[in-house]
Amino acid sequence: MNPAIDATPLVQARNVHKSFEHLEVLKGIDLDVMPGEVVVILGPSGSGKSTFLRCINHLEAIQKGYIEVDGEQIGYRLKKDRLEKLSDNRIAKQRRKIGMVFQQFNLYPHMTVLQNIIEAPVGVHGHSRRQAVESAMQLLERVSLSEKAGSYPRQLSGGQQQRVAIARALAIQPKLMLFDEPTSALDPELVGEVLATMKDLAKQGLTMIVVTHEISFAREAADRVIFMDGGVIVEQGKPEDVIGNPQHPRTQAFLSRFL
Repeated sequence: MNPAIDATPLVQARNVHKSFEHLEVLKGIDLDVMPGEVVVILGPSGSGKSTFLRCINHLEAIQKGYIEVDGEQIGYRLKKDRLEKLSDNRIAKQRRKIGMVFQQFNLYPHMTVLQNIIEAPVGVHGHSRRQAVESAMQLLERVSLSEKAGSYPRQLSGGQQQRVAIARALAIQPKLMLFDEPTSALDPELVGEVLATMKDLAKQGLTMIVVTHEISFAREAADRVIFMDGGVIVEQGKPEDVIGNPQHPRTQAFLSRFL
């Protein structure tokens, strides 16, 4: 956790609504995330937490409200009091400041670990291969996988693959990292190594929004815990308050299954 948090939000969401046909999944989300802050979002399946995460980098389009990252509205611009969708190229540029780690590792199976990590810096961002390789090796050291640079994903455990996915997301030097249930596809004995990597990132001051069911991670690494249910934020606050002394009956009922 980073005690020196800047006063200007890095992420600002206001009245965010998202529907899939007739199903309203997000019903007016308001949230600020400060630079260096680690925010963990808890909630039951179907509460809208993963959908909200995907809206932050415009993997899902919102129907109402807005989301800003680093002072820039994501996916749209205001033109004559109307929201106008940005071009795909412009949205792709916006995503360069946002790294994302998914439930599934999504590594390219035909590429080595090193090739997976340098793909975006070289192919998308135009970095020199030498620069990208040097940076990738530093990232692999950061996630304790330096010796696996020449391995293929099939030769790695699930936990190792997810740590490579984290290194790959960090390779674009994002200002914000989004984690969508990064340990849910892992065997229980492999969860700890991924959470340890994420805790190290939190200690280094990386701004993170994490959707997870790992209550221990939320308690130990989060600056703030948010509980979502039914497409709204039900309760939020410091981990010791939301997890240790939840006030809302829905939060209490959810946490009673874990604690």
